[in-house]
Order: sequence, then structure tokens, then C-alpha cells
Amino acid sequence: MFSFTKRILDFSLSLLIIICLSPVLLLLCILIKIDSPGPILFRQKRIGKDKKNFNILKFRTMKVDTPNDMPTHLLEKPDFFITKTGKFLRKTSLDELPQLFNILKGEMSIIGPRPALWNQYDLIAERDKYKANDILPGLTGLAQISGRDELAIEVKAKIDGEYVEKMSPVLDFKIFFGTVFSVLKSDGVKEGTNITNKNS
Repeated sequence: MFSFTKRILDFSLSLLIIICLSPVLLLLCILIKIDSPGPILFRQKRIGKDKKNFNILKFRTMKVDTPNDMPTHLLEKPDFFITKTGKFLRKTSLDELPQLFNILKGEMSIIGPRPALWNQYDLIAERDKYKANDILPGLTGLAQISGRDELAIEVKAKIDGEYVEKMSPVLDFKIFFGTVFSVLKSDGVKEGTNITNKNS
């Protein structure tokens, strides 16, 4: 019953947010196009529910010649690839807003484990231990208010498993508002040469 209610809330809230933020979304699209040549949106293959692949949407924050399917922290010179607008989008997490359309399509939920890259085999394997790959991935999750990019893979997977075990409207409410406060404080996000995996 909670899964059905969760899906209705996901669809309704994501649609409402898209409508309310449409002027902001339009402005960000313009800034991205002015800042650097290339598409506005960045698509990347991720692992969805039951380990099925889907293309996650983000505002493009890096130059078009950036190596694909590679976590930012593994790039030799991440600062060179991140655009000026991209630095702002990543610091504020506004680059994640297009995932509202993934939620509308039913590929993601507002709350759930962040979708792993298709080649993050270690994280996928760890999540299998906790059945965290059996539910829809989320725009934000329990791990995102518990350390975000600073968490080790084993710890992150265990926290994702804790969410699966304790899923409830109250927990989702706590995570949603916890995420808002984390974003406002930029907790757990590192940019530049010391950046950790912002691709999560």
C-alpha cells in the first residue's frame, strides 16, 4: 500500500515542483547554453529498480569533451572540465533538478538510494546484500543526509539497506527536509581537485 501511495506522491510532487520552478529551469537552461557549447542536459546510464538500466538526467555541468562514465574525482584535472555555471549548479545541487522528469516517468522516486553508475560494480554488489537494488532509486536518500559523497561504499550501501528496512512516510518526510538543510549548508560536497564522487 505504501508503494502505491509513494508513487502517487512522487508523480504529484514532481509535477508540482516542475511547474513552480519552470522559470528557474528556463533560466538555468539559458545560462548553461551561454556558458559553454553543447547540450543543456547530460544523460548517463544508471542502475534502476531490479538493476535495470535507465538514463538519468542532469543539467550539464562539464565540458563536452569530459570522459564519460567516470566519477569526477577520478579525473586528472576536474577543475579543467567543470564549467563556471557547472560549479554553481553542483555546489547547490541544482544540476539534479532534471531528475524530476525521471520521477514523472517512474524511473526514480523522490526518496530512495541514489542510482549507481552502471560500472560501479562494488556499490551495486554491496547494495545487493541489503536489497537496496530492489526499489526505485531516489533523487535523494538517507545516505545523502548522512554524509553524501564522504561515505565509504560499504557504509553507503548499509545505510541504503537501512532505508529499505525502515521505509515509511515519516522517514521520507525526515529525509526530504534533511536534504533541504544539507543542500543549503553544502554538507558533504567537495568541489575542485579534491572532489569526491559527485556522480552519485
